[in-house]
Amino acid sequence: MTVRLQRKVFRGAALRLVPMVLGALLAAPSDINAAETIVTKAPKAFLYEPSSGSILFAKAPHDPFAPGSLVKVMTAATVFRALKDGEMQTDQLCKVSEHAWRTGGAPSRGSTMFAAIKSEIAVEDLLKGLLVHNGNDAAIILAECLDGSEEAFAERMTKLAQAIGMKNSRFGNPTGYDTVPSQTTVRDQALLAEYILENHASFYPLFALPEFTWNKIFQRNKNPLIGEIRNLDGLGGGIDKNDGYSGLGSVNRNGRRIIAVVAGLTSDKHRLQTLKEVIAGAWDFFSIRTVFKAGEQVAEARVYGGVEGSVPLVSKTDIDVLLARGDTLEYRIRVVYKGPLRAPVKQGDRVGEIRVLGKHGVVYRAPLVTGADIGQGEMFGRALDGLQELLFGWIG
Repeated sequence: MTVRLQRKVFRGAALRLVPMVLGALLAAPSDINAAETIVTKAPKAFLYEPSSGSILFAKAPHDPFAPGSLVKVMTAATVFRALKDGEMQTDQLCKVSEHAWRTGGAPSRGSTMFAAIKSEIAVEDLLKGLLVHNGNDAAIILAECLDGSEEAFAERMTKLAQAIGMKNSRFGNPTGYDTVPSQTTVRDQALLAEYILENHASFYPLFALPEFTWNKIFQRNKNPLIGEIRNLDGLGGGIDKNDGYSGLGSVNRNGRRIIAVVAGLTSDKHRLQTLKEVIAGAWDFFSIRTVFKAGEQVAEARVYGGVEGSVPLVSKTDIDVLLARGDTLEYRIRVVYKGPLRAPVKQGDRVGEIRVLGKHGVVYRAPLVTGADIGQGEMFGRALDGLQELLFGWIG
């Protein structure tokens, strides 16, 4: 595998590829590459390795679908955020309104935690009702407790989704009822799972609680994925009458965690089968390889007005990428930084990043920092640098 060397030169910034032939070692998976190995009948699928930031597989990643009760993962994330920000407390009591009871409780004949009308329930128990029982009443009670109404809470959900980077998602309510439509994508759902794992790890075990008893009614975990896929420890599933079955799961196996999403399936069995196929691909076809060691020079950045004309760019940590096994595949390795850097330059300043690109965009990125101090040069040297920039622009 040969990295294609490309360079764009423009005033005020430099965009450079690593100027070397890296060989098969640097083959980082893109959605096209992974498609040559992972096979799935799922119309939409996404497989992601969060610790390295590697996209292992993507099929129709930006095509929207209605998530049904999978919305409750976003509902949980919104409550987690409110708890972290101090807007709610886990022991805070929330009143069960008639609307919540009638729309999501026992009278609705849907998934419910059987919250009693006009009772008060702690947020911690409502979260268990939401994630273990898949309770629509729990979702509505939490929404009303935080924002006064489902509508206001849905706006909060969508704003948080946008902040996370879920650009193609919007939410109509906390339950997933199609009376007010919601939409998302498999890529956005992977981002949501990563957000929860990184920012609300203390709440993540709630997704895998085996059972929960409320109002003297015992119910096992209703997540259709828990217990069906080895080492899967969260998150959820959904169904929509038009867009079919969807599933979002995270697996921690042999010290490595992946996030998988499928959507557009025709049955619960079909969802489970395709999710197993996609997850298995992470271990069947990929392995972690260290591309650059911590502190090793990845590239260099030009320096304006310094005692040296360039500074090494390094990573503070090992750059680990999940690589496809066997085949040698072609990828582009790009180092991006705003430049030239102006002297003096301080060692350890973050100034750019390394990117691994597949056919459909960036599949991996990691920050780069300056690897040395560069002091200001003599006045004559700085004047020459200034003249070069004035006459020719800065050639990166």
